[in-house]
Amino acid sequence: MAQTRRTSGPPATAFVAAEVEEQPGAAPFPWSTMRLTPPTAAAVALFALLVRVLVSLGSYSGQGTPPTYGDYEAQRHWMEITLHTPAAEWYRNTTANDLAYWGLDYPPLTAYQSLAHALLINVSIPHSLALSSSRGFESHQSKLMMRWTVLSSDLLVFFPAAIYFVWVYFHRNVGGDGEERSAPWLLAMILLNPCLILVDHGHFQYNCISLGFTLGAIAAVLSQNDFAASALFSLAINHKQMSLYFAPAFFSHLLGKCLRRKNPIFEVMKLGLVVIGTFALVWWPYLYSIESVMEVLNRLAPFERGIFEDYVANFWCSTSVVIKWKRIFTIHSMKFLSLITTILAFLPSFVQQLKTPSDQGFLYSLLNNSFSFYLFSYQVHEKSILLPLLPASLLALQEPLLFGWLMHCALLSMYPLLRRDRLLLQHGAVLSLFGLIFFPPHGNHVTKADKLSTKEKALIALGLSCSIVLHLVYLCFQPPKKYPFLFEALIMFFCFSQFVAFTIYTNFKQWMLLDHSSWAVRVKKDL
Repeated sequence: MAQTRRTSGPPATAFVAAEVEEQPGAAPFPWSTMRLTPPTAAAVALFALLVRVLVSLGSYSGQGTPPTYGDYEAQRHWMEITLHTPAAEWYRNTTANDLAYWGLDYPPLTAYQSLAHALLINVSIPHSLALSSSRGFESHQSKLMMRWTVLSSDLLVFFPAAIYFVWVYFHRNVGGDGEERSAPWLLAMILLNPCLILVDHGHFQYNCISLGFTLGAIAAVLSQNDFAASALFSLAINHKQMSLYFAPAFFSHLLGKCLRRKNPIFEVMKLGLVVIGTFALVWWPYLYSIESVMEVLNRLAPFERGIFEDYVANFWCSTSVVIKWKRIFTIHSMKFLSLITTILAFLPSFVQQLKTPSDQGFLYSLLNNSFSFYLFSYQVHEKSILLPLLPASLLALQEPLLFGWLMHCALLSMYPLLRRDRLLLQHGAVLSLFGLIFFPPHGNHVTKADKLSTKEKALIALGLSCSIVLHLVYLCFQPPKKYPFLFEALIMFFCFSQFVAFTIYTNFKQWMLLDHSSWAVRVKKDL
């Protein structure tokens, strides 16, 4: 397959998101070409939007389950609080704002987003956001409005970031030359992430905003726009603090680039000013006193909840069956222990990017760092798997088997949560749809299964069989009374083993990268 590489910026009159020419005689992708033109980008985006709309017709977290309900009520309550109380009281326990009832525990940008959505909803159904009296409010109209806020956030933030990334990925030739490089397929893998769709548009959250900012920042790094990357990633952190899972990757890559320029200290200072300026703008209402800042920070680090929630497939929860971490260690000790293990886990990836920053290495570093936090950091829940899935989807063309299996295991790890939310129909439908697009009939077989050895095929078949059995057992059988969470634990052990294997492989792959995206040549041009 022929491929064209450009070093200059794109022409203002043309939108070409992939510099890939179709090979004569090759089977075309069923519902698009190999190039990402405006019509194909629009088709993929509209299809992804339709899937989100259909999923959003189902139930949501905590629907009809008083007195605390679930994440849907948490988001509605934050709109209520931000609409009726001053910003200085959003993170403070007051008569109007009882922090024991879904108190705001995300950074200020989430609060501003809640206020913006509250202003829109308040126009049509103000009683749904009435202070105090609207707790647990549920109606068909309010559900539609709440769902619309997530859909609009997705369209405004995540969709443009995904299209921008795909354009940059092919324009900068990040993945290198390859035989099968479908830009529309890559865009579909990013936009049709089953886990993100089910959590945001089923369970009900706004992960699309923080992940969209992060994705935009990644694309900006790959396009050599480090100032925009610093600002966008700062916004991601200020929307959800879990975006810090990616912080070591951004820091090591950008610092590694700065150290190779003529005035490294000056370069670092410029990026630092962008970060400080972005944070200052977001935190401005709370910078009038140290006490006010600490009130917000204390809400962002709920250490009292424990080191993990539910049966999350990470190290602490999986090993707690043998080692009772919560009983043996105090909260202070566990904070220190989780900090050390997390640093040790991401350190190899961090060092590799600091020594030899590269585009491909940066994408692997994002995956390795986010997995390190997921497996070892403090206060992880099952939905946190969305963070490693983002860079995994960006590597889908380079690591199709890893991405496909990781997506399957991530969905399995959230299976108990989705069952509680009564989203099993949506789960099956979205997973099936993802499989149909991942394995396009009569098209390019992106997984290259024909190149797998017999042992590798046997391992995949064994893993798939175990997954099917776990799904059926959890759905069809009752656990022993003595061990009521036995099935959740089995799912956790299986997914944890897969996540550890992924982490070991991708760390090894990052260090073994032979092509560093011609970084030395690019640095000379920058200088």
